[in-house]
Amino acid sequence: MNHNSFSPRRSFFTRASAGLASFAAFSGVALAKKSDKAAGFQPARHDKDDWFDKVPGKHRLVFDTTTFKGMGEAILYANNFILANKNDYGLDANELAIVIIARHGSTPFAFTNAMWGKYGNALAQMSDAKDPHTKQPPVVNIYDEAGYGMELPSFGTTIGTLVRQGVQFGVCTMATEGLAGEIGRRAGVNGDGVFKELVANLIPNARMVPAGIVAVNRAQERGYTLVTT
Repeated sequence: MNHNSFSPRRSFFTRASAGLASFAAFSGVALAKKSDKAAGFQPARHDKDDWFDKVPGKHRLVFDTTTFKGMGEAILYANNFILANKNDYGLDANELAIVIIARHGSTPFAFTNAMWGKYGNALAQMSDAKDPHTKQPPVVNIYDEAGYGMELPSFGTTIGTLVRQGVQFGVCTMATEGLAGEIGRRAGVNGDGVFKELVANLIPNARMVPAGIVAVNRAQERGYTLVTT
């Protein structure tokens, strides 16, 4: 028997087998990639961030603020968000989850008038804020005071206005520690004591977070849309 007559056939099957093996390997890689893509990235969950899920709302929005102006704009835009959802969608404020993160230069506005009356110069220096009426460092939290209207970036909306509508605030612990240390240095007192005093005088609906930048990250991982001001 002439075995050479089978060579083309064997060659065909060899090529076919190699082709099928390559296709199978390619398909396996493609399916693995598709599976990985379908699974997606799943962030770790931490108990201390669970408060984001406890803010009731059908829509979630978080503001990242770092400056005096940025805090005012966040207050304005948060109110606009509430108004537009009410007027055009028939949604009440309690159907919206809104969080404003105060960090870096906006941190001082997370504290009450008592702190501004006592530490106004240091708070104003950190935030680069001036009272539009006196042109001096504020002695009150001007974002929680009526009567400024269009003179502030908040256009007359106050922190109290937002608080009454359920807006929450996250306050940077790292920035507050730095602020307390500076106040303590100036006054010749223990910064730890100042820190405790500041934390005891947060505006309503505010809570301390480990760091503002971390809170911004965690909020997005919990489904909040980010707005930077």
